[in-house]
Amino acid sequence: MTEHGETWLAVNSASGSHTEERQHDLLAGLARAGCAPARIVDVAHEDLPDAAALAAAGVGLYVVHGGDGTLNAALARAEGWQGKVLPLPGGTANLLCKTLHGEEADIAAILAALAAGTLLVARRPCIRGHGWIALAEVLAGPGAAWADVRETMRDGAVLDTVSGAIDAAAASTAGPMVALARPALGREEGYAGLRFAPLRQGMRVDGYGASELGDYFKQALAILGRDFRAGPHDELGLHAEAACRMTEPVAIPLMVDGERREGGLEEQFSLAELAVDLFCRLDG
Repeated sequence: MTEHGETWLAVNSASGSHTEERQHDLLAGLARAGCAPARIVDVAHEDLPDAAALAAAGVGLYVVHGGDGTLNAALARAEGWQGKVLPLPGGTANLLCKTLHGEEADIAAILAALAAGTLLVARRPCIRGHGWIALAEVLAGPGAAWADVRETMRDGAVLDTVSGAIDAAAASTAGPMVALARPALGREEGYAGLRFAPLRQGMRVDGYGASELGDYFKQALAILGRDFRAGPHDELGLHAEAACRMTEPVAIPLMVDGERREGGLEEQFSLAELAVDLFCRLDG
């Protein structure tokens, strides 16, 4: 499969979904595809390689097993590299892998398609901001506290600790809201969260109200099986560029591919192409 160079595999041993058995299955599946890794990079203990390091090592296929945050970090560093990346789901939401491989995003099926040579190669859209890129989504506004809840769950916290994190996230929806400034669309009073998702035809922008998003945060058990993205929201259209700001002069909380960031007083978002080739089952 890798006619032009060797294979590297990146994993995150600190991820709650990572096990020795899963890594064994990954290695066996890659070997069956003729892509046995020459090196395994564990992002919990070492830096991810950049484009220059991948090129210098003669890597032709870079397999990244992890959640959306790990995939974001790996692909951002690999931009400009001339090889191919195979993202494999290894996190909680796995939004990018579901986009690339379908809702099931089954690792065994993906590796079987790799062995059969039936995977597609595509360039995907992303969102570029100030010092970051998003491959699956950005949530701007106080609702970005959702990421804090996810982090608590990721650390294996007991239910009452998770509930406390959810209460804190819900409380955050009572302060200043975030508004879409350019184009000026949506509620004048703003939203608890503005979600930006990259599509080929533009960034999809959705606004989530404070009460609706707060209700999701408050449901400690429901958070394990429900998704705020499916809740009530305003559809604010498709845009090549957009900007948002808080309704008061405070920094904008961000959740970029599931990871928390602190934004500026105004954040600008631009649709762009991710400068790396990805193996995928769907090129939509």
